[in-house]
Amino acid sequence: MTKPLGLLLSCFDFSPVAEDEFHDWYDTEHIPERERVPGFLDCRRWLCQDGRRISAATYDLASVDVLRSPGYLAIGYENNSPWTRRVGWRCIKLVRMEGEQIVPGDKLAPAAAGALLVRAFDVDPVFETQLADWFAGHVARLSRVPGMLCGRLFRAIAGTHRFAALYHFESPAVAASAAWHDLAQAPWHEMVTPHETGGLDLLVRRYVRKTA
Repeated sequence: MTKPLGLLLSCFDFSPVAEDEFHDWYDTEHIPERERVPGFLDCRRWLCQDGRRISAATYDLASVDVLRSPGYLAIGYENNSPWTRRVGWRCIKLVRMEGEQIVPGDKLAPAAAGALLVRAFDVDPVFETQLADWFAGHVARLSRVPGMLCGRLFRAIAGTHRFAALYHFESPAVAASAAWHDLAQAPWHEMVTPHETGGLDLLVRRYVRKTA
């Protein structure tokens, strides 16, 4: 049986470090290191839409087992580089999740996504059995929202939260639309919020490195 796609999701408040060095570290060392590891399929960076110094990184994986492969173990965990220890480890961790895609199971991040809504959360164990089926129907309804590209649900193997829902948009404006509120926000608050604990919502825009 083919394993579902995996995800490594990292969200930081990087206000404790210099912004220019933070971006240099991510762009010139951290992301390139991971792009060279077999099984890392897509590596993207995002910045908080409201201007706070919050960064998100999404790494789509052939499976979550990539994070236990020799290639990743050589650069991850206790083998993080000195630059990662000096910069990355000083940031304030908001979300770090190693997970498997449970809805739909086999979809990569769309290339055209200019914004992302991250919902990291835990739910009551009784509701976990209903969550995947509900989310699949939820995403099908969201296809009617202009600018909504796809939604994906991940269950953690390890991390700060048990689940993460990722909504990919053409632009951040989608999250402010009436259609999004009616078809996404209201149903989520009605169905999931009563069972949710420790939730974090983060709207981020696609990061593009500035050129000189």
